[in-house]
Amino acid sequence: MINRYLKIVAVLLLMIYTAFANAEIGIYDLRYTLNTDLNTKEGLDVAWDDVHAVSTLQGVVNRDAPRLYVYFVMEGNHDIDGYWWNKYRQKGEWLYGRETRTYQTMEDLFTVYAPYIEGVVVYDGNIASTSNVASSVAGIENLVAIRYDETPGSLYDRLVLHGPKLPVKRWLLNPDGTSMFTGKKGTKIPGTERYSTGSLKNDPYVWFIEKYMKTGKCNTEFAAYYIDQYWKQKPFATVRNHHTLCNHDFFVSKGAFFFDLSPWGDEPATDDPTQAVGTDLNTLKEMLLLAYRQNNNEKMCYIGGFPAWAYKYTMHASGSHDDVPTEWEFSRIISAYNAFKDADAIGYGALANASFWQHFPTKKQYTQNWISHKELRERGLLTADGKVNVDGRNFIIFYVGDYDASAWISQRTPSIWDDPNRGKLPLMWCISPVLAERVPHIMHNFRTTATENDYFAAADNGAGYIMPGMLQEPRESGLPSGLETWGKHCKKYYKKWGLSITGFVIDGHAPGLNKEGLDCYASFSPNGIVPQKIATALLHGNMPVIRADLDINDGDPKVAAKRIVERVKERSALPFHWFRNILKQPTWYCEVMNEVKAQDDSIVLLDAPAFFELLRIYLKEHGSVIE
Repeated sequence: MINRYLKIVAVLLLMIYTAFANAEIGIYDLRYTLNTDLNTKEGLDVAWDDVHAVSTLQGVVNRDAPRLYVYFVMEGNHDIDGYWWNKYRQKGEWLYGRETRTYQTMEDLFTVYAPYIEGVVVYDGNIASTSNVASSVAGIENLVAIRYDETPGSLYDRLVLHGPKLPVKRWLLNPDGTSMFTGKKGTKIPGTERYSTGSLKNDPYVWFIEKYMKTGKCNTEFAAYYIDQYWKQKPFATVRNHHTLCNHDFFVSKGAFFFDLSPWGDEPATDDPTQAVGTDLNTLKEMLLLAYRQNNNEKMCYIGGFPAWAYKYTMHASGSHDDVPTEWEFSRIISAYNAFKDADAIGYGALANASFWQHFPTKKQYTQNWISHKELRERGLLTADGKVNVDGRNFIIFYVGDYDASAWISQRTPSIWDDPNRGKLPLMWCISPVLAERVPHIMHNFRTTATENDYFAAADNGAGYIMPGMLQEPRESGLPSGLETWGKHCKKYYKKWGLSITGFVIDGHAPGLNKEGLDCYASFSPNGIVPQKIATALLHGNMPVIRADLDINDGDPKVAAKRIVERVKERSALPFHWFRNILKQPTWYCEVMNEVKAQDDSIVLLDAPAFFELLRIYLKEHGSVIE
């Protein structure tokens, strides 16, 4: 009976593989939306509407298999989507030999893929938040999101009124084009028993909460924090593609909830200045609490996105808070409800095709070797009797980051990972393993092309960007400890990707790690962590801990080297030093270390296993805590 069952399973798997291997992949080039005139209504509408509709379409049609691929993201002269497509079209790679068909118009594209969708969710161009609600509904009900606009030639005109005449299944405004939501205090939100928040922005989110979240229709393991239609008011605030609509596809495929809400409770949201103070925050907390309850403190909530600080909620947009505090406040709030972020931050925040790449077949496990004491002795780093051979030297390590965002690692691989000088120095590449959810092909590429000098650790703060102090009791949310849930979540990813070091722990505005928090990290990151709010160094059980120190991001290698040498001298109490660097090329590290050696040849750059193993031994020799 068992053998018969296994044969049936094998046949089914073969059928699935064969179907995938023979299935045609549609190709659509969205790069024309990057060339429209954003100073005109028509240009703005095309840039927004077309990407939004195609991304929600992708989310639905790619949910079960990779059927539709787009070209959209450009980083400098690099065609990012073409780069990854071409890499895996090579002989022997995942997409080799697959049949493709290129579509030239939106009408052709949506006509062909109409059988995969149920129809359209139409949203209100006059109420910005309805665009995010539309993406949420699209994923849950297998719809595409299209803005209401009867103007001849608009996307609504071309796809709903004419062309394939896609049926409207859900209206987020009245069918005559008038707004369904009013934001008037004392009136009920349409179709619910909830009274208006008094905020035209927040009422659509409350409508979604009542219709989809409280009824269990939403997949609360995933959420998306991306800017709404307010982008059209400030399209030049940062890089052009940062409406991040292309990022929606993955979260639509998961049936996630979308939002764009301020984390601040001391001022109205800058995009809704007449709201009562804290209205956005209250709605955000309600969503997070509902997600927590549905996940039953057994699963974390994965949030893609980042505060759109160039547009909203900060001093850049008439608020009172700066951008990094806003980043940290959002992280602090979500962490109190067992949520973390995959931080698609401004600059390199656009990511296309994650719904397609999520099907990429990774290996069951990727291993890395730890260093032995014998190897340390052979390298002259340990004495014959097993003590750290300092011999007047200072040991340093670079946190090679920031790779806590799927979008960032996708855009910067061609210019950083492919640098011809990679492999000449030992570098600790700190990459969040949870990025494997949206960019497994990139994680696989790094592992299969790494040199002996490329070692991998987890980025902040493990398998996702969270502030772990907010998982510890007592919690601001009043919820029980989330440490066990976080530990289970991280262990799965650390095991698969062969990780044992967490290269940086951002404590930010949260409490530092207490004993329970350190115990949690020791359970999945036994070879070391680097928090902010801790003693200079300590040994927690057998886990070495060193406090995060300086960011060194000067473009001039001479300036960077000078600061490293100065800081090493300033921190004379400990011969181990950690420096954080953001999006630096291997060539930069080579030039910096050449300058460091010229200024002080006692400074030694170590690989991660040697650094943390020596730190562990040193702390056993000199006391388990160094203040």
